Amino acid sequence: MCLELIAKGRAPSQLVTMLVLAGIVVLHITAIIMLLVATIDNAWWFTDSVATDVWGRWELAGSAWHYTNLKGEYAEEYLQVVQAGAVLACIFSILGLFVFVAQLFTLSKGQRFTFSGVLMLISCLCVMIAASIYTDIFHKQDQGWFGHSFILAWISFVLTFILGVIYVVLRKKSE
Repeated sequence: MCLELIAKGRAPSQLVTMLVLAGIVVLHITAIIMLLVATIDNAWWFTDSVATDVWGRWELAGSAWHYTNLKGEYAEEYLQVVQAGAVLACIFSILGLFVFVAQLFTLSKGQRFTFSGVLMLISCLCVMIAASIYTDIFHKQDQGWFGHSFILAWISFVLTFILGVIYVVLRKKSE
């Protein structure tokens, strides 16, 4: 497609615009994948014999991992907020991508992608709340380390914030 634009002698600004939009979509898909991995994977907190996420706990007994429920170990209200925040962040981020693609084709020239930006900022807020509560409430007294899912949640927070700001600032280019 880019080579067709060059071959037809179109302005390089159209090529740059297409590359910027492709970069935004790739960044958005990357944020969605990170959010999904952070929400689904069982790697929020580790010790030598325990792996914990927002859904369950796996304990090493001998050479086998055994699943246990988190309900009795943590305050249920906080746990439900973390779970809801992680799931809602995924949902709002996916909706933001669909809305952005729809707005590419339906938005009139010169208008901003405000609705996509708002959805991404809500996703950003949800993942921030989930990761902040997990950081503050859980594992304060435990000896261990945070896992890659926890780190991905914080990276996703940054990506969704950047995307939200980009969408709010971005205008549909007038020709």
